[in-house]
Amino acid sequence: MRTARTGTLVPAQWLAIACGLMFLATCMLAASMSVWVPPLSSLLSPALTPDPDTKLPAPTRFSYRNTHTTVVLGNETPLRTRLDTTVPATLGNVLAFYRTELGKAGWREKPDGALVSADHVRIAFASPLGPGMLELGRKDGSTVVNLVQKNESVATNANVMPEPGQAMLVFSNISETDATLEINGRTVTRAAGARALALDLRPGTYSYEVGVPGHPATTSVLDLAAGDSWELTVGRDGEAWTPLQLY
Repeated sequence: MRTARTGTLVPAQWLAIACGLMFLATCMLAASMSVWVPPLSSLLSPALTPDPDTKLPAPTRFSYRNTHTTVVLGNETPLRTRLDTTVPATLGNVLAFYRTELGKAGWREKPDGALVSADHVRIAFASPLGPGMLELGRKDGSTVVNLVQKNESVATNANVMPEPGQAMLVFSNISETDATLEINGRTVTRAAGARALALDLRPGTYSYEVGVPGHPATTSVLDLAAGDSWELTVGRDGEAWTPLQLY
């Protein structure tokens, strides 16, 4: 089930729905969003200080902040946590902030594949819980931050950990009729109420089609990166939900 948790500042409502996992009945996506426009005096201040109340490191100064967590029912420890925030500061200052704060939290930079330029940063990390990724960009004079942390042990226990170098796609059907998934030249059918099925796929871009009797076919494209796990779910009304990144 996907539920909404309100933020401490300005809450946003999220659609409540359900999804299945292999060997698990359901899983939960909890998301919270807080939006705050700081006073002008703080916007002009060059100093960035850490907010002690955030799940992942973030500056106290921001114009937008959104935190998403993917959670397995019965386990409050997230599979994956993502922080999106916009900071009214230079990219260099924000990068320095994150290198300092992530280092304090035990994150180690992986030099392979790192990208650091004047307007774009992408750095992979090894965090105490699992893989991490920091991306920075520029928009309207501010720095846009995307920070992700995955939890390897939770993903392993939930049976959504991809094989090394592979991606995983979980197909769930909680409708009252059969549903089919066509992807990578393969057709998979899941009966109503059947357990979710996990597919190991090579990293890449895949076109897929979900079919349910009495409903128009749903077609789209999914980008799968190595180490990622996604879920495609057919809801109780027979409609295919938007793909959800589990891990």
